[in-house]
Amino acid sequence: MIRTLLAVLALTFAAPAFAHDITFGDLQLNGPFARATLPNAPVAGGFVTIVNTGSEDDRLISATAEIAKDTQIHEMAMEGDVMKMRQLPDGLVIPAGGSVTLEPGGYHLMMMGLSAPLVEGETVPVVLTFEKAGTVTLDLHIGGAAADAPTHGH
Repeated sequence: MIRTLLAVLALTFAAPAFAHDITFGDLQLNGPFARATLPNAPVAGGFVTIVNTGSEDDRLISATAEIAKDTQIHEMAMEGDVMKMRQLPDGLVIPAGGSVTLEPGGYHLMMMGLSAPLVEGETVPVVLTFEKAGTVTLDLHIGGAAADAPTHGH
C-alpha cells in the first residue's frame, strides 16, 4: 500500500514531458510557453529551455511569429540599479553540453506588434532559426497572464 502511494506521488510530482517539447539535431526545446495577453496588448514574451546535447556551441540567431510584426531575442539585465531589456542582435549562444532557459525576467522572445491577443489554453507557433541546427517551428502553449512556467498536461 505504501509503495503504491509512493509510486503515485512520484508520478504526480515528476518533471513532466510536455507534448510541445521538440528534439531536433543536437537541440532539445523543452517547456515552451507564453503568457496570455489583454486585448490590444502590443507585445508578448515567449519562453523555452534549449538544451544542446552536441559537442559544438550553437546559436539562436532569429525568431519569427505570424502573430507579430517583429519577433526579437531579448534579455533582461541589471544596469546599475535599473533592470533593462535589450535586443540581442547577435543572437544567443547555446553552449555545447549545456542549456539556456528563456524565462520571464531573463532571456526571452519578444513578439512585438501583435495582430491578436494570446489566449490562455491556445498555442502560438514561432519559428526559431539556429546557426547550426537550422530552423524549427515551435508551438508556445499560452498560460495565464502571470504564468512563469509552462502549464502541465499540455
